[in-house]
Amino acid sequence: DNMKLKPLFRNVFIKPLDEQKTKSGIVLPDKINKEKPIFGEVVAIGSEVSAVKIGDKVIFKKYMPDWVKVDDKDYLVGLENDILAIVE
Repeated sequence: DNMKLKPLFRNVFIKPLDEQKTKSGIVLPDKINKEKPIFGEVVAIGSEVSAVKIGDKVIFKKYMPDWVKVDDKDYLVGLENDILAIVE
C-alpha cells in the first residue's frame, strides 16, 4: 500500500488482514466478529511511533477506535498503545 496520509504523533494506520497462520503455527482468526478484525499490517506510522514499523503484522485491540477510508480501502487508525503484539 502506498499510503497518501502521514499519521501524526503516535497514530498508526493498519490494514485489516484475513485469517493467517504464523510460521510457529499460531492461527490468527480473521475476525472476532464481522466488524472488529484483530490482525493486520501496519501501513503508516506517526513520527513518535517506536515499537512498530511499516510492514509489521500485528495483533491489536478488538475495539480500535477509528476506521478511515483511503482510495476505497478501509483502514483502522489507533494509537501505538492499541497494538498488543507483533507477529513474527
